[in-house]
Amino acid sequence: MAEKNYRSAETGEYVTEEAAAENPKTTLGEDEPHGGDNRRDRSAITGHFVKPETSRRHPDTTVTENQ
Repeated sequence: MAEKNYRSAETGEYVTEEAAAENPKTTLGEDEPHGGDNRRDRSAITGHFVKPETSRRHPDTTVTENQ
């Protein structure tokens, strides 16, 4: 099983597992890094994909990924 990485929805930077546990509403867990040019936005609170417009309105709680 791949190791899980955690990313801050506020900064987009990777954070430690401990930081993720302390900030679950603004941290997204990723099973593997994403490569490529296709953008997709995800809510750090629900984990669901959202539209880019939603991501722009809520930059502190969404993460932009490439698939």
